[in-house]
Amino acid sequence: MILHIPQIFTRDEVLNIRQALEGTEWMDGKATAGYQSAKAKHNLQLADDNPLAVELREAIVQRLQQNALFMSAALPRKIFPPLFNCYRTGDTFGYHIDNAVRAVRETGERVRTDLSSTLFFNEPEDYDGGELVIQDTYGTREIKLPAGDLLLYPATSLHRVQPVTRGMRLASFFWTQSLVREDSQRALLFEMDVAIQTLTRDVPDHPSLIQLTGTYHNLLRRWVDV
Repeated sequence: MILHIPQIFTRDEVLNIRQALEGTEWMDGKATAGYQSAKAKHNLQLADDNPLAVELREAIVQRLQQNALFMSAALPRKIFPPLFNCYRTGDTFGYHIDNAVRAVRETGERVRTDLSSTLFFNEPEDYDGGELVIQDTYGTREIKLPAGDLLLYPATSLHRVQPVTRGMRLASFFWTQSLVREDSQRALLFEMDVAIQTLTRDVPDHPSLIQLTGTYHNLLRRWVDV
């Protein structure tokens, strides 16, 4: 399941974030790549201990925990501390699949990467190229979202970032370990949850809501991994 989640941050908030990112110090993105990924990765990244990175990752996780769409779709158990990258003209990241497990630098805690996320900080018209290209069962999709919006997609996906040919692409990226490991099961639960919420809004007294809600939780109980 590939899902567009709008407005994690407002336009004004994104403007302030972008200005701060443009004024901070960056390092070579290969420093955090695995052996194979490092061959394809050509961009910049904030150091984990950069004060701006620390501040922004806390704000992002807080927003995600308050976002009903993200919580319903991801069913998060652990969120890897968000990272930040910058693609200048000529920068790119070739096809790769994200590592299955990531270790949090500060704690050593291991996070299984069920879901990948990219949070965009530039408007699509601010730069040329830089599309996030994802291969899934329905073919290849090229995606550039508005600033402040997030893309959630299976970490098992083969994906790349197209070369930037004009401007600068600023984004945050991170992974989520879900309570439900399988993407197909998460997708089914998400669709059911959306239907339940719609019925709750439109026909709140319908007797089938109790049955549907019970079925949702019984499926979650069957599939949950805690």
